[in-house]
Amino acid sequence: MKKIVLLFSFLATINAVAQEDLPSVDLTTIDGSSINITEATKKDNVVIVSLWATWCVPCLKELDAISDVYEDWQDETNVELIAVSVDDSRTVKRVKPLINGKGWDYEILLDENNDFKRALGASTVPLTLLIKDNKIVYRHSGYTPGSENELYEKVKEYSN
Repeated sequence: MKKIVLLFSFLATINAVAQEDLPSVDLTTIDGSSINITEATKKDNVVIVSLWATWCVPCLKELDAISDVYEDWQDETNVELIAVSVDDSRTVKRVKPLINGKGWDYEILLDENNDFKRALGASTVPLTLLIKDNKIVYRHSGYTPGSENELYEKVKEYSN
């Protein structure tokens, strides 16, 4: 029995640190241009990708909380955040006014057909990913106040 428990613990640890490739999916910029997410995250630094929606209260709270400290995060780690809206054709018209009102300093991309969300196997938002060398090195679903601190610890860990 001990061996089985140890084996499952070992496999869970491997899965937790396993890096998966970021799926190659075309998204739309706020201006209507097309960009592949792998091109948008192809940077020398760590990139946070946050899937969110205008109707998702936890999503807005998370992005607001990060916005409060984002400039410091950038100064310390050179991290960038790409906020990918999964609003569909009925609600996507709310994205631009919302971000203008919030004053978020993030790159905003649109996943109207949920192709990216599906490719990630995401069932809910918010979903926060940490990308390094186009590999997903950290993944967190949901938001509770203070989760941004855990995210920042991961950003610092992978920024070295």
